[in-house]
Amino acid sequence: MPCPFCDPVPEEIVAGNDLAYARADRYPVSPGHTLIIPYRHVPTFFEATDEEKTAILALISTCRDRIEEAYRPDGYNIGVNVGAAAGQTVMHLHVHLIPRYAGDVPDPRGGVRGVIPEKKAYP
Repeated sequence: MPCPFCDPVPEEIVAGNDLAYARADRYPVSPGHTLIIPYRHVPTFFEATDEEKTAILALISTCRDRIEEAYRPDGYNIGVNVGAAAGQTVMHLHVHLIPRYAGDVPDPRGGVRGVIPEKKAYP
């Protein structure tokens, strides 16, 4: 099966630089959910070069500005799944920039700790 991130559709790219691009998530969890993806096929964050990581971080900021203007969210989650055990299903590095809105879940405390639901709440 071909990698869905290796050949980006130009019309889907919302921001980019020499090493990475951003596009809307095709299955968004909230309005404005964006993926930031290196052009080079690299499986995980840990295999990316320092330059690619810098390019990705720059696009996170650029996309945050775009999302702020269009959607006015109340917060954000930034996430990277590394490996199948962590939920990675596409083995091409991609960073999720997920806008959050007051009331989108009953209790957002714990944020990314919710990847293991029984560990989300602090003791």
